[in-house]
Amino acid sequence: MKRLVSVLAVLLLLLGGWLGSPQQANAAHLDALLTQPVLAVRNAADDKLGELGSKIDLNNTNVRAFTRYPGMYPTLARMIVKYAPFESVEDLLDMPDLSDRQKDILRANFDNFTVSEPSDVFTEGGDRFNNGIYR
Repeated sequence: MKRLVSVLAVLLLLLGGWLGSPQQANAAHLDALLTQPVLAVRNAADDKLGELGSKIDLNNTNVRAFTRYPGMYPTLARMIVKYAPFESVEDLLDMPDLSDRQKDILRANFDNFTVSEPSDVFTEGGDRFNNGIYR
């Protein structure tokens, strides 16, 4: 049985080499494709992120963004997402059930935050709580 399989395999290789046509490399069309301009498409999310820079938008940012700042994630981040939208950064201090320590953490990070109008691009569905990006 092994011998029969071996003979059939050799025959298929030989026939494939004779009957098959070799493919030639043709890089000429590839060069033309690489020199064509690429259309860059921006969407609403890109535009919004460009406006914010490195600051966290309290009305549009995912809870995971708060991991950059000690003491913010997960409790304060969850509260911010829950009680948004805010009209100003200082409105964070009006969230219910904040301890004095939490208020101090928020005050220390006021310069890292900004507030803009909520955008469906970021607030739609449950993406603010779980955007599916795990590291």
